[in-house]
Amino acid sequence: MSELFVGLMSGTSLDGVDAVLADFAPAIPRVLASTCLPYPAALRQSLLELNLAGHDELRRASELSVELARRYAEASLAVIAQAGLEPVAVRAIGCHGQTVRHQPAAGYSLQLNQPALIAELTGLAVVSDFRSRDIAAGGQGAPLVPAFHDQVLRSAGRHRIVLNVGGIANLSDLAPDRPTRGFDTGPGNMLLDAWAARHLGKTYDAGGAWAAQGAVLPKLLDRLLAHPFLALAAPKSCGREEFHLGWVEPMIPAGADPADVQATLLELTARTICDAIARECGKPDETWVCGGGVHNTRLMERLAALLPGTVGSTAELGLSPDDLEALAFAWLARQTLRGLPGNLPEASGARGPRVLGSITPA
Repeated sequence: MSELFVGLMSGTSLDGVDAVLADFAPAIPRVLASTCLPYPAALRQSLLELNLAGHDELRRASELSVELARRYAEASLAVIAQAGLEPVAVRAIGCHGQTVRHQPAAGYSLQLNQPALIAELTGLAVVSDFRSRDIAAGGQGAPLVPAFHDQVLRSAGRHRIVLNVGGIANLSDLAPDRPTRGFDTGPGNMLLDAWAARHLGKTYDAGGAWAAQGAVLPKLLDRLLAHPFLALAAPKSCGREEFHLGWVEPMIPAGADPADVQATLLELTARTICDAIARECGKPDETWVCGGGVHNTRLMERLAALLPGTVGSTAELGLSPDDLEALAFAWLARQTLRGLPGNLPEASGARGPRVLGSITPA
């Protein structure tokens, strides 16, 4: 039976669809092809607006689900073709969907998706809706990647952190002497991207260059660090409901230089990550970073200054930082089809291991 799976991830950064074609026959999965299909500005704006209550949400969500499914199918077929293969060679697609609401305390997390349409357009089985079963079992439904990190990145003699800096930052704590844990630390790129969009007219601050021009505003930073989520013990998860510009803006001093605010938001991301590691994980030997934040030079400098041990990109371990999350959802789809758990209770807070996902046949 084929060990080739497509993994799709579109995260809270709302920048596009990451897709990989992975071969799980080797002990360490091999990425045969990868691509990123960016979101047009209009789609990104529509998804941002759907994160908040508004008019005619059911229709808007349904129409966006169809548009996203077409992009998911396009990205899937693109990586298969890139590898010189036909869809029949692939066993299934693992598709996370696009999160627009995350409320595990209320019993739900909503990802826009139309797996039936993806299956129809690709001719492949689709595994989706990964979060619901974990939430039904009392978990947060997130983060879901620590189980995958445990399988492929654990080191027998080194205490490793795998840190994903997407819109939200989350980590996997791979300590040799205890079970793997994981949790969201707080904002990753989300606030930085939103502030850059407002003042630079760009979707992100390339390399953190603009933030590097500013100076941290200590009083603003202290007020931001007082957010209640940051004091919660793990396991925990969060989303745009907690961290958005509407939360930041009332605390910005009058007349503040926008570059100084950007520097402060970057320091907020760095500090919340490092404070969470110190409180929950101890002193790691290594912290390996993936996700869009790995390309923010200024952020990586601050993480290296604040964290003990080595800080670097997962590329140094042979896994592209841009592919790792999509690769995790290919692995999660494989777990589902094999009838094996995909969650870690130590990461999500669920009552126990569960087989995740819903299967839409080819």
